[in-house]
Amino acid sequence: MFKRRNMSLMVALALGTGAQAVVAEDNLALDELVVTGTRSETPLLEQAGNTGKISEEEIDLVRPDHITEIANRVSGVNIQHGNGQEHLTSIRSPVLTGGAGAGSFLFLEDGIPLRAAGFANVNGLFEVNYEQAGGIEIVRGPGSAFYGSNAVHGLVNVLSRAPSLELEREIDLSIGPHDLYTAKATVSDTVGNHGYRVNVLGTTDGGYANDSGYDQQKVTLRHDYFSDIDSFKTLFSYTNLNQETTPYITGFKAYEDESYSRTNPEPEAFRDAKSYRLSTEWIRELSDSSRFSLTPYLRHTEMEFLMHFLPGDPLENNKHSSVGLLSSYTKDFDAGHKVILGTDFEYTEGELSEVQSKAAPGFAPERVPGVHYDYEVDATVIAPYIHTEWQILEKTRMVAGLRYEYTKYDYTNNTGSTTIPGNDLYFRPPSGDDTFSNLSPKLGFVQSLTEDTSAFINYARGNRAPQTTDLYRAQQTGITGGQADSETIDSIEIGVRKVGDGLQYEVAAYHMKKRDYFFTDSADINVPDGKTEHTGLELGMFYPFNEKFDIAANVTFAKHEYDFDRNNSSLDPDAVIEDGNYLVTAPKRMANIRLGWNVTPKTRTELEWVHMSEYYLNDSNNAKYEGHDVFNLRASHDVTENFTLYARLKNVFNTEYAERADYNINVPLDNGREARYRYFVGEKRYLHVGASYRF
Repeated sequence: MFKRRNMSLMVALALGTGAQAVVAEDNLALDELVVTGTRSETPLLEQAGNTGKISEEEIDLVRPDHITEIANRVSGVNIQHGNGQEHLTSIRSPVLTGGAGAGSFLFLEDGIPLRAAGFANVNGLFEVNYEQAGGIEIVRGPGSAFYGSNAVHGLVNVLSRAPSLELEREIDLSIGPHDLYTAKATVSDTVGNHGYRVNVLGTTDGGYANDSGYDQQKVTLRHDYFSDIDSFKTLFSYTNLNQETTPYITGFKAYEDESYSRTNPEPEAFRDAKSYRLSTEWIRELSDSSRFSLTPYLRHTEMEFLMHFLPGDPLENNKHSSVGLLSSYTKDFDAGHKVILGTDFEYTEGELSEVQSKAAPGFAPERVPGVHYDYEVDATVIAPYIHTEWQILEKTRMVAGLRYEYTKYDYTNNTGSTTIPGNDLYFRPPSGDDTFSNLSPKLGFVQSLTEDTSAFINYARGNRAPQTTDLYRAQQTGITGGQADSETIDSIEIGVRKVGDGLQYEVAAYHMKKRDYFFTDSADINVPDGKTEHTGLELGMFYPFNEKFDIAANVTFAKHEYDFDRNNSSLDPDAVIEDGNYLVTAPKRMANIRLGWNVTPKTRTELEWVHMSEYYLNDSNNAKYEGHDVFNLRASHDVTENFTLYARLKNVFNTEYAERADYNINVPLDNGREARYRYFVGEKRYLHVGASYRF
């Protein structure tokens, strides 16, 4: 329900500053708690490091149709919208693609990864019901000792919505442009010691371009049981996506041609994906100062899609099934000391195949028709960890942790051959085993400055075993540096945050160095041993001018640079890497600034300014996108206590822009450099309206 008492909460440092105020009916501001850092509720002022928090109330205000509409309100986050529900992610990083894009970010639901670490998905956030979530927490930079592989540049934890204390039933219907219709329903209650919530969502979208629509369904079932000693939380999640996909449109600034931008050069492209997850968290209180937790879980995902971004449009099928267990023991000591010991276990069976049915003349030899690869991987992960907190001085708290992660891949090549017919530059790896061992230390200090202000400094190392796709898909021969290895990033950050009444803010500066970075350069050649540096400053603030007006701002300044040289001029002059060059799709500045107006106690409006600076599109830094500024307007009005109308006007000034700009090295320079530019187009101005009814 949209109530005046929640006005400040809806905008207060959903900024992603981590310093979010909760305004109660008596107007008393309370410190917000976050759960991702320690897997249990922790005051933000005690956090060594950052956690951007998006509240349940803000999700209800924004009512996102795509993850970009809600997650990009957090400093340091830049998720780019592809087609339909597709996206690519940036958190304290450039926008990453391929195995790097899949493996550099950890996507979770209530602390459990949406996918097994070695089988990640660059579009992974369409596999969770963020539209009806109880909150979203985003850690920028390496995760704590509780999180291992893929928590390299950051993690996104989507929190399920808790059961209501009283009977709650709600239906929400909305309509948007190009035949976009969304229906959401919720039923929740608590009876005795049992609470439950059922969330259901269905969306159909005709698509901005021709033949680019999608249908999706999401279901989330949650049951809570609590007693004096034991508590249980059981969560079942299901998602299904059937999407007709449009690829990039090509040509320099092609997004400025509206009629062309709505065309679909490959109307046969599609993506079908399903996911299922089931978990039960059991917490037993052993004493007033100790408890243990066990969380067994099951997971299954499967996806089939036409790889329209590759010559020859091969068809890929992938799926994997996992069983896992999170276990921990927590002991609280006098004087604020705490120790948490735990071990995470997971076993996964996965498979992947790619078959190309049509020829792609003039392209790399792996694009010949036929089976490119067909393999299975059984993966085992064992990860013990320790997390400690010590009140070393009256106002100084130390947080230290260590995680060891052992990963084993048992790989089987189902084609029975290491060669690809008609191709002598690529090969299929022979069947075998690979193991990886990674150690991740963490150390941070938090200094209390006043009752509502603290400063922190934090060191963290992030690791990830290679993605199975980087190891076992058709490999390029003669690659300098050998096979993919575990990627490592070392991060140091300092910051200060203020929560409570009035002005709230967080300022954080960071520097990170990454090695063994596996990526595909602008010449379409795999680089298994890249080195990069990442430096940035993130500012977030919320300020209520009075009861009517408030402002929230998130601003990011960043440099994401190569830390090595690689001369590929013999292959293509656009692929030369020089130490100090910016990485591809690494904007120097980003901003999300929102002006809120409480028109009446029942009406809330918000004007949002989204700023994206220029960024380079190739390794040589001689092709770039100029950036954009887009404005969005939202409004919500409680007609009655049970009935709410809402609307949003996207791209108020009808700006011509690209959601994502890219550069296609496969287009010969003889055709002109402008032919290499390609874009996912930002939609023109549109109105979206809806209504929700509670009964």
